[in-house]
Amino acid sequence: MLDVSVFQVPDLTRSVQVADNGTINYPLIGEVKASGRTAHQVETELTSRLSAKYLQSPQVTVFVKEYNSQRFTVEGSVRHTGVFPLKGPTTLVQALAEAGDIDKDVASGAVVIFRTIEGKRCAARFDFDAVQGGKTEDPPLQPGDVVVVDTSPTKVFVAGFLRVLPIAGTAAAFAPL
Repeated sequence: MLDVSVFQVPDLTRSVQVADNGTINYPLIGEVKASGRTAHQVETELTSRLSAKYLQSPQVTVFVKEYNSQRFTVEGSVRHTGVFPLKGPTTLVQALAEAGDIDKDVASGAVVIFRTIEGKRCAARFDFDAVQGGKTEDPPLQPGDVVVVDTSPTKVFVAGFLRVLPIAGTAAAFAPL
């Protein structure tokens, strides 16, 4: 959803929905490509097309009001799995923060990003501690990415074992059997 305003021309100021084909339909001009472009690029095209026939030196402003179609998914050992909106440039660390961060009690530290490139499913593995510590680049996400945080079977076993183990005093815990 884009907010388009033309200074001192209230009839051309409106919110427009980006269609499934990536275009907006704007008065006087018709279809304008919006997907894959910045707000500034859309502003430039609208300004050019309006000034060609209809207005003298129009001042057009385009603001991205809402992202609807760009999403990423987070699964695995995070606090909140799910599908999240991709609101502008987002990195792996930011995406995991949005998902409530990694569940350190059961996560192995390995993170895999699945992405479709030219119709083929690809994957890249990252060491989250290295990314978070600045030792490795924090990769940017793209629309449709699926982020999977690996679970450590050992950590799951220890966490489960500790939950069922009765609490005992130190002396009692280490008394000879």
